[in-house]
Amino acid sequence: MTICFNSYLKSAARHLSILMLVLITTIAQTGCSTIDDDLSECGTDYRMDYEMRLVTNMTTELQTQLNTVAEANVAKALKQHLSTIFTDVANDISLSFFDTVGDSAILHHEAHVINKSQHSYTLYLPKHKYAHVALANIQDNGLVKEVGGEKCHDFHLEQPKADTIDSHATGLFTARQDMDVLEGVDQTFDVRLYMANCANVFIVDPRGHSTDGMKIYVTGFASSFNPADSAYNYVGKTPIVRPTLIKTEGSSLLSYCAVTFPSREKGVDTKTIIETEDPFKSSVDTKSVWRYIAYVKQPDGSVTATKLSMMQPIRAGQLKIVKAYIDDDGSLKTSDASVAVSVQLNWNDNMTEDVDL
Repeated sequence: MTICFNSYLKSAARHLSILMLVLITTIAQTGCSTIDDDLSECGTDYRMDYEMRLVTNMTTELQTQLNTVAEANVAKALKQHLSTIFTDVANDISLSFFDTVGDSAILHHEAHVINKSQHSYTLYLPKHKYAHVALANIQDNGLVKEVGGEKCHDFHLEQPKADTIDSHATGLFTARQDMDVLEGVDQTFDVRLYMANCANVFIVDPRGHSTDGMKIYVTGFASSFNPADSAYNYVGKTPIVRPTLIKTEGSSLLSYCAVTFPSREKGVDTKTIIETEDPFKSSVDTKSVWRYIAYVKQPDGSVTATKLSMMQPIRAGQLKIVKAYIDDDGSLKTSDASVAVSVQLNWNDNMTEDVDL
């Protein structure tokens, strides 16, 4: 398998490409190895072209949302932090080949650490009809794991089953491809991998108010993802995510970054990226689809809780920046008309927090 990586830019959105050329070879001999007794015939030479495409609005969002002198250092720090999320480097790759009949059992699997722009290795597969799933950058994610890999219909990417979780540490890429590998026929299979998670940044301007003890959370995102059918799971309460505080030299602005699965989207069950001129243009919902929850401690010891609800979804591959400032009563305010804000003064830990969306 030969893998080559290239990046490119298309229209307003960035399309960073990793071209992975995979040559499946066979050796002419009297007998040949097979996956199992049902796959007893030798194959021939097959070529599979893998292309990992990062379709993102990261650069556009940073330039349009952080365009003042005071925000320059923030934009620089965020760009550096997000370089491990929106990246054109595949650190690792996982290739699964499932049966398309019966119980969709796994027939072959390989996992390789690449961690560079070019890498070569050889892969052999007998002729067969496969349901192929490819994943990239799973190993160092720190949160998302492959689960149920013995059966195609059970295979999914899952976060910890906890009320509160951390942010993803890598940008995840997945692809699915039906493959009818024939004997004695020259074939080329084109498999494109797209980003399966996204990122949001909450920027808080203290405006002279204390931020000691301030806590920021974000919620409203899927808990798991089924790469075989590109479906996200939103069953039950969505997890509350602890964003990462990005330190910025020379600025009083506080940036909280969370990398998650996408939010809900009205009328959409799957989140397959569509490469259009504006792939992240979406409709505004009539209710909240994801939200920030902020707790600000007041000088008298009381706590003000603010919910900032987003009516517009966030999609895979997308970066969304939301800006707010702390008001005198400890609440967070924003000038973004698409964000609904609700405030609860004198909040305490005994109060229940309804985060179902």
